[in-house]
Amino acid sequence: MKISELMIEEFDREMPRTRAVLEEIPADKMGWSPREGLHTIGWNANHLVDIVSWTPVIVHDTEWDMAPVGQGPIEPLSLEDPEQLLTQFDEKVAEAREALKGATAEVLNERWSLKAGGEILFTIPKEECLRTWLFNHVVHHRAILLTYLRLTGLDIKSPFE
Repeated sequence: MKISELMIEEFDREMPRTRAVLEEIPADKMGWSPREGLHTIGWNANHLVDIVSWTPVIVHDTEWDMAPVGQGPIEPLSLEDPEQLLTQFDEKVAEAREALKGATAEVLNERWSLKAGGEILFTIPKEECLRTWLFNHVVHHRAILLTYLRLTGLDIKSPFE
């Protein structure tokens, strides 16, 4: 099996689980955080959409500068309506899946760099970047979001049920 096929299988397992958690967010809980200094439910939900949106950038480009010189940091998504978040998530998932579908082994073996202000933070093969910085990152923030939702008192079932 090709590496892109393996990645699509993993992607296709994880995205519905992530969507299931996003579907549980009530509008009145978007600003909730377990304590001062931690991100909110809304921030984590928006971050999940942002993470998925990085897929085509990783597959099609050789680098990404998250704070281009002279421009400052790229603003993250900050939607406040859970329905708009779901719409954006679905669009980004479709774009990400299309990028993965067309990725050859040669492309996935290419090196990719994350930069900030023109400085390289890391350079790794694209397939490693997709697995760690994208897939694992989604699982991490999905778990945080699920925990936060449960801490609000909502009875949220596992996305694995």
